[in-house]
Amino acid sequence: MTDAVDSECDAVDETDRDVVVVGGGPTGAAAAIFTARHGLDTVVFDRGNAALRRCAYLENYPGFPGGIDIEGFYDLLHAHVETAGGDLVPDLVESVDREHSDGPLVVETQEGRRITAGAVVAAAWYDGSYLRPLGGDELFETHDHDGEEHDHFDSSYPGSDGRTPIDGLYVASPNGRRNAQAIIAAGQGAHVARSLIEDHRTAQGFPDGVAERYDWLRRDSAFTGEWATRERWREWYDEKAGDDHDLETERYEELRVQYIDRAFETRLSESAAESRAEQGLRELVEAVGTERVLDAVDDQTIRSYFADAEEETETETETETQTDTETV
Repeated sequence: MTDAVDSECDAVDETDRDVVVVGGGPTGAAAAIFTARHGLDTVVFDRGNAALRRCAYLENYPGFPGGIDIEGFYDLLHAHVETAGGDLVPDLVESVDREHSDGPLVVETQEGRRITAGAVVAAAWYDGSYLRPLGGDELFETHDHDGEEHDHFDSSYPGSDGRTPIDGLYVASPNGRRNAQAIIAAGQGAHVARSLIEDHRTAQGFPDGVAERYDWLRRDSAFTGEWATRERWREWYDEKAGDDHDLETERYEELRVQYIDRAFETRLSESAAESRAEQGLRELVEAVGTERVLDAVDDQTIRSYFADAEEETETETETETQTDTETV
């Protein structure tokens, strides 16, 4: 974690966790990946009863041309959360509330955990009843079904960005049609997480024009010419931040330095990108399972691979021996 991120997290109120995500499916995992990568102390509570587990096989999630089994998909989701720095806890959240109107959110679980949080992202497919202690009947609507009345979480309560009238509460799921397919649910989780991060940065003092954060790594070419200088980045920051803020000069400059430091930390050389690509493949294989990967490759291909590798090693050895002889 960088000094800039450490400094940002210092601004969060004293709580057990910066962010609690309720639900570890595509929605919750995506949200947790974004908040954890931003440097927020994130925990995901997931009991494993997500709606997607009812699916027999997942065939329409981009990146898997032949589809992927549900458990394998969840293994990848959860491995990514942990790689990003989030924690996964197999427990069911029973309630979210506040002890005091201006206090932190309090999350209580089925197994007796009690955690305070600066923010909660609701990302579980079930009815949202665990939020009733926090928001009461306002969060629910009544439906008549076969002559009986049933309460359901009101999917129109949160805005499209997941923000709610309750400070610190964000809802990514249940959220109507945005949870209908895995890829849409994942996108909604990330979208809501970005709203949370923007609000966090706004609370720290970042002006509106620079409070939004994009999570991406830049090529070297993005730092050439005028953009290779911090001065150009300062000019850009001042243009985006504008004058409509009440920050003291010292605080304004401190936040500007954090912003520019973070921008330069996203710079990735070609060799660094290649190294990450290799590491990424290793972690992918590890998450899927080495034996499963090998089982998916036919025996002839594996034998040919080892034969070619052995031949290459022998050639390298002969070359080294010849070089040593010529040197002598």
